[in-house]
Amino acid sequence: MRTELISEPGDRTRPDEDFASVALPASGQGGVLVVLDGVTPPAGPTGCLHSVPWFTARLGGALTELTVSLPDVPLPEALARAIARTADAHGYACDLSHPRTPQATVVVARWSERVVEYLVLSDSVLLMEAGDGAVTAVLDDRLSRLPRASLATDAIVDATVRNKEGGFFTAAADPSVAGRAVTGVVSREEVRALVALTDGASRWVEKFREGDWADCFRFVRKEGARGLVERVRALEAGDAEARVFLGRSKTHDDASVVFVEL
Repeated sequence: MRTELISEPGDRTRPDEDFASVALPASGQGGVLVVLDGVTPPAGPTGCLHSVPWFTARLGGALTELTVSLPDVPLPEALARAIARTADAHGYACDLSHPRTPQATVVVARWSERVVEYLVLSDSVLLMEAGDGAVTAVLDDRLSRLPRASLATDAIVDATVRNKEGGFFTAAADPSVAGRAVTGVVSREEVRALVALTDGASRWVEKFREGDWADCFRFVRKEGARGLVERVRALEAGDAEARVFLGRSKTHDDASVVFVEL
């Protein structure tokens, strides 16, 4: 097994709001990857004393621990438990009902000798490569299907469509959101490798049109996780004023890539 992980802030003067981990159980059988992309709130009150990095670290840590220590618990239930645990950690001073309370997108993949389980919530991406090289993209595309008029920017989305029917869903303080995730189980024999991307890295496909998801997977396999982020940074620098691809609010965004060859 080979793993590679990178998480790089979009602005080095600000903390990275992404979370990425790979965990291999002591038994030596199977493993888990977890990737979160914290949602940057607009300026103004959030109802919470805690930062987005605090939230993603808490939620990501809880989710990693639960998916490893409880291998028989389905991923949606593990996510629900991790959200509940993180909500409890906030304390009574935080208003977790506030629409801008800290929240994140989620990607989880867990593999054993028999199967690969996956969960995707919101616009981070999981790519699965089969033995013949075919690549399957697991996407929660509800955000991309919303009218652009409903969206404020890439990272700041109007509260009327977030965690609402007819909108899209992120992991915040309500454990029931785990039931909204895109999930599935495939045979371990059908998966050779995995790549998980936050949207700061998936810009390679979605914003700059450098290739499709299969091309992106091949790029990571050849150039590495760091190579993909470096290429995205170069593309961003060449399009700093967002004149070519409209709708990009930030020149750079936090970017995380996890590659696992099973």
